Amino acid sequence: MIPGSAGKEKIIFRSYIKVRRVKAEDIDSVFQIAASVGTGEKDSSQGFLVDNYASDPAYYKEKFLQLSQRLEHFYVAENVTGKSRKQIVGFLIAYTKQQWLEDNPTWLEDVHWHPSFDQDRLNDFVVVDKTAIQSYLTGHGIGSELYKRLIADIRAKDIETILAETIISPTPNFASLAFRKKQHYLLAGVRYEDYIGETFTDLIYYKDISQF
Repeated sequence: MIPGSAGKEKIIFRSYIKVRRVKAEDIDSVFQIAASVGTGEKDSSQGFLVDNYASDPAYYKEKFLQLSQRLEHFYVAENVTGKSRKQIVGFLIAYTKQQWLEDNPTWLEDVHWHPSFDQDRLNDFVVVDKTAIQSYLTGHGIGSELYKRLIADIRAKDIETILAETIISPTPNFASLAFRKKQHYLLAGVRYEDYIGETFTDLIYYKDISQF
């Protein structure tokens, strides 16, 4: 659904949210959500994705399609309001350690790990790469529902550590930092990345799901 007054009037309750693995037919909705929070303008208070998705819809849709076929932990959240009324309102993309290092082979070496971080946690983990909620529906617990599904699935594999990055420079993502606090993440390290002609500073957080 394109953001508008009708959508804004709806209150999303978590009891109506269904989280499932992404399907190929969901890609247009996933892209639309990404484009609603990944724009050329970055709002620290609202949260954002780094890429400007509207700049190349065909490229990003193809990229999401490939990830949907490759990744086990790519989920969508549906707002179910009736037997035939379902609207995708958010998504989460996470990588296993093997998948993450295939795409980012020097990542472990690039992170400046905090002295208190137990690096035995790096024996096995998942990395949450993107979490996005339709821009006008944030604050209704949709992100938490996506995380519940991820945690349930990786617990079944005896994985206890989730890692995630949050940008603090050049534009700090305060909304993402607040979500990390809400989800009981702890600081694991910091990484510097050259991207789109700028140097980005990413805080690396971890969550021990054996504690929850």
